[in-house]
Amino acid sequence: MGQNGPTWSDDIACLVYSHCSSCHRTGGIAPFTLESYQDAQSNGLAMKLAVQSNSMPPWPAASNQGHLGFRKNLTWDEKALLMQWVDQAMPRGDSSSEPPAPSFASNFQIPNPDLVAEFDPYTVPASLATDIYRCFIVNNPLNGTNYLNEIEVIPGNGDAVHHVLLFWDNSGIPAQKDSADPGPGYTSFGGIGSNSAVLVGGWVPGQDKWVAPPGMGFWVPQGGVFVAQIHYPTDAAGKTDSTKVRLKFSPNLTRPYFMSPILDHGGTMTNGPLIIPANQTKTFHSQYTVGQDATIASILPHAHLLCTSMRALAIKPNGDTIPLIDIPQWDFHWQMNYRFKNLIKIPAGTVLHGWATYDNTAFNPNNPNSPPQMVTLGEGTTDEMMLFYFGYTAYQPGDETTVIDPSGHATHLGNCSMSHLSLAEDAHPQSWHPSPNPAHDMWYVHPPVDALFLRITDSMGRTVYAGDPVPSIDVRAWMSGLYIAQMQTKRGTFVVKWRVH
Repeated sequence: MGQNGPTWSDDIACLVYSHCSSCHRTGGIAPFTLESYQDAQSNGLAMKLAVQSNSMPPWPAASNQGHLGFRKNLTWDEKALLMQWVDQAMPRGDSSSEPPAPSFASNFQIPNPDLVAEFDPYTVPASLATDIYRCFIVNNPLNGTNYLNEIEVIPGNGDAVHHVLLFWDNSGIPAQKDSADPGPGYTSFGGIGSNSAVLVGGWVPGQDKWVAPPGMGFWVPQGGVFVAQIHYPTDAAGKTDSTKVRLKFSPNLTRPYFMSPILDHGGTMTNGPLIIPANQTKTFHSQYTVGQDATIASILPHAHLLCTSMRALAIKPNGDTIPLIDIPQWDFHWQMNYRFKNLIKIPAGTVLHGWATYDNTAFNPNNPNSPPQMVTLGEGTTDEMMLFYFGYTAYQPGDETTVIDPSGHATHLGNCSMSHLSLAEDAHPQSWHPSPNPAHDMWYVHPPVDALFLRITDSMGRTVYAGDPVPSIDVRAWMSGLYIAQMQTKRGTFVVKWRVH
């Protein structure tokens, strides 16, 4: 960065090409392109507003979750850099030193797949009033049992495909539904119409190929079919798509990997059934006690339009809390499989908790009903669901030391770097030390000089304080128990656990 601030050539080109251009490109799903300095200059204000609101890059998870890997969100420094560049009239700098614009030619990330599923061209109906979920099947041609450990989804039309979920199933139901539905594939929302279907992977815009943790893979018996459920939003009306899925297997893996909705809206829900009356906001809770030591590598929350937040954590038998996922502003259109930086050991006796809040009032802009109507459990777009899919396997000693993503931050294109920034979001050595712990009457916050916002939640995930970082808080009326405080600063967000006695 020069003396007068960041420039496109030294700083912003790397940031935009690495975090934005995979969607903001010719033929991409985004509404405008970011493939050159001219593109960025024309859309600078839109970029700044999107970054300020945390709506882009799409990463609904809260920013203070350093345990998550492959994070697509910008670091605090990257956000500040982009906003400063826009505010200073978006200087280009030395054009001869700019990194090359990314190329999106069809260079496959799995060069030698064992199976390529290329589905027949499908044209989305021109009179599409609601999003459509179309399922396409391909037979499993492999002999014997195999382990699926790499998945690459290649949308045929980036303007039409919003996301893809991939299942394996041997019930015969998908073939029956395909035969009964004219045209390629069949329509099915929520799942693929079979209760025995196994979710094995998925894709959202900007996602690279999926790779199983080392030495693991989805167990795929001989036979059955793979089913790709493709989400086409309403603005895909009239467009034609032919998506491909490339799969890599291994016959030698010894550790089966599973993805299951362990926390759900059925048997593990503690305050069900999942019914949201009109003009009400409700929070539902699900919990499950783990029977044997397990290792988890990812979590995928799922809900529909009324949902406003989802959160999950694990409480070990000794009382320690393991954070899993926190999505304070749920977005139906960006449902991601969040992978952890390190494999996480879940000891036997650990209790998994999940919460989801639903707003069925007229104040929810995503409410599909006007006026609001009672909404219940179901697979329709206007119904609701509450699922937390876990990617897991049986625990083996040493799993918790296995590092999947050392940096946690999305890899920059061509390993480019901005001229003056570290990419480590959690690299600041200075921490935050409120006191005392436990607190009896007053809790002294000791906010850092660059403090921006303080949020405190209780052990059930309920917010008990959210606002300015005040010097102290009177906790004499608070319930005894564990609390989690999150201090947002200009350098990042610090988290501490403390108790009230």
